[in-house]
Amino acid sequence: MHTAQLTDIPGCSYRTTLTGRVLALLLATLIMSCISPSPGPEVKGQERESLRIRTLPTSELAQQINTAEGQRMLADLLFAGLQALDNDRLLTPLDDNAHARFQRVLAYDPDNAIALRGLQDIVARYLELASEASRQGLFDEAGVLLDRARFVDEEHPGIVTAARELQIERDSGDLFFSFDSSGLAARSDAVRNQLVQVAQQARQHEAFFLITAPTDEQGRWMFSIMKEAVPGYRLRGNIELAGRAGIRLRMPQEPERGSNSQMLEAINRE
Repeated sequence: MHTAQLTDIPGCSYRTTLTGRVLALLLATLIMSCISPSPGPEVKGQERESLRIRTLPTSELAQQINTAEGQRMLADLLFAGLQALDNDRLLTPLDDNAHARFQRVLAYDPDNAIALRGLQDIVARYLELASEASRQGLFDEAGVLLDRARFVDEEHPGIVTAARELQIERDSGDLFFSFDSSGLAARSDAVRNQLVQVAQQARQHEAFFLITAPTDEQGRWMFSIMKEAVPGYRLRGNIELAGRAGIRLRMPQEPERGSNSQMLEAINRE
């Protein structure tokens, strides 16, 4: 999620992009499917007669994938999986999600580079969403997102780090405020009053604020209302673009007693 200072807050949004390498591999697959010979009518007839569910041996799977029809099927699955990934359909809906598409490709081609990379991208996206949720104080939601990342790849090294960061956020003691999206869009009196209260608490605690909002315009408006609520006081903070609106007040950290004692001892020695 993009962070910017109040003096320069450009808009940003997360979109999973199809890298040049992925597109090149996918294009190569499509070309192979076009130049491969098509199966004759007898093969098609045999396929219609064997619609019952059965486990195929590895050799038979390889034979199917090496046909033009098999190559087209893989290309279609990969394209659908990348589209689902780009639209955050990661594990849901059940009949149209990125994970299911990539897993189906790997059932036929276990070493498919695009599908393997796709699964890693799903985990990375869940970790990003979990981090966003935890920064907004949505700790339960962040935990659910981490569980989904584990479902895809429980051995991913980023999951341990993300879980540790989530616990740190839980223990931070910061204050979190959420805002109704429709009220924010309408700039309702209820949202204005809530922003005034947040600004007053920021002044009371001398806290650093973090505004998250769907658009740059909304984030700047939220800050302007807070600034008007505490005339003469300089609010300090940042604005981030996120899917939901909220404000976090970072409480100032009190110095540890041990550190104070060491400082006093150093002064006395001087």
